[in-house]
Amino acid sequence: MIDFENQTDFLVNLVALEKIVTSLTKKDLELIIVDNQTIKEINLEHRKKDEATDVLSFPVDGDFEHLPLGTIIISIDFVKEKAKEYGHSEEDELNLLFIHGLLHLLGYDHEVDNGEHRQKEEELIKQFNLPSSLIVRNS
Repeated sequence: MIDFENQTDFLVNLVALEKIVTSLTKKDLELIIVDNQTIKEINLEHRKKDEATDVLSFPVDGDFEHLPLGTIIISIDFVKEKAKEYGHSEEDELNLLFIHGLLHLLGYDHEVDNGEHRQKEEELIKQFNLPSSLIVRNS
């Protein structure tokens, strides 16, 4: 289950996101949709980076069955910008960022792995019939 908080007026298809989650884990997670200013403040506080970013993931430490997997925070401003830039829908861009953040919660890390994170993203893009422009966006 996704515990959802939307701090914007963007309409989110939670059914599609739930399908992605249940294909990878039985654990609950939190999803928060924010604007660039909010994600910039969170990025500064938690990562010491004074800039907006597309998605942040905060895994819950420990392997306790009753605890959620963690929190994914997505900037809707980035969603809109990248969807326009790459020519796919805002919903598809949101799905990509959600997949990206979810994989971080599951332990994937594109900054240190040998391409496993990107490979799994591409696999999920195909599995959920998302547009190939997301693979280009993801490269």
